[in-house]
Amino acid sequence: MSSLRNAVPRRAHKERAQPQSRRKFGLLEKHKDYVTRARAYHQKEQTLQKLKEKAAFRNPDEFYFGMIKTKTVGGVHKPESQANKYTNEELMLMKTQDIGYILQKLQTEKKKIERLNSTLHSLDNQSSSKHVYYAENREEAREVIKKVSEEGKPSAFEDLPKVIRRKRDSSYRELEARKNRVKDLEKIYMDMSMQKELQKKGRKRKLREDEMVSPTSRPVYKWRQERKR
Repeated sequence: MSSLRNAVPRRAHKERAQPQSRRKFGLLEKHKDYVTRARAYHQKEQTLQKLKEKAAFRNPDEFYFGMIKTKTVGGVHKPESQANKYTNEELMLMKTQDIGYILQKLQTEKKKIERLNSTLHSLDNQSSSKHVYYAENREEAREVIKKVSEEGKPSAFEDLPKVIRRKRDSSYRELEARKNRVKDLEKIYMDMSMQKELQKKGRKRKLREDEMVSPTSRPVYKWRQERKR
């Protein structure tokens, strides 16, 4: 019976559109839109009710320092400033830990670059008459051997199978991306090291361009010599 009931053609009921006189208000709100709006309204209403209950049952003798160290500006609560939360020794320790993390990442990227260079056998710095191909399985190796046997000589890189060519290009792109990442990490490491040195004690000043022995775009500072007792 269910199959016969589904075989009978039925009228497609369409949702009513916005009347012509109310087109300026946009699309006609459907039931699912009303449900979403009602849920959001009641959720805000419940939140306000809970806040009112907390304010009504608040202890008038309660006190904590956040009451006098924070303020409300334009109806927006401004928390206490965190500028002087840590001492100079604590800031130096955190800066040292950050520099150590950046240095570790820099060394890791350099090791990965060396591993990629040794795998790819980059031919930019050294010339060789031999072509060495690598295959991950026997099928790729058979394709390379077949091409070499057909031509009677080692084929060029463009004659490699598409799978090997795609992997080689992907490895070179990865190598270039890691080199750029090393440059960025080196710049961050130099900047953080400079900031750490500037936090140390001692009088210092920034050198002008005419005072530099080797002019550079980066700022150069000079510390005043202090007599050691």
